[in-house]
Amino acid sequence: MADIINLNKARKARAKADAEETAKNNRVRFGRTRQQKEEARREAEQQSRGLDGKKLDE
Repeated sequence: MADIINLNKARKARAKADAEETAKNNRVRFGRTRQQKEEARREAEQQSRGLDGKKLDE
């Protein structure tokens, strides 16, 4: 005799697995390396310091 399954749980489990697979593919496709993240952080910090130095006192 076949096991009884809750179709709602099966549907949600399949949707979750599909979402995880999509997320995995997106991480590979759109993700940034550690070096890229650090470079962007350094650049933003440098721009911020430059703007703070040019701030006018009122």
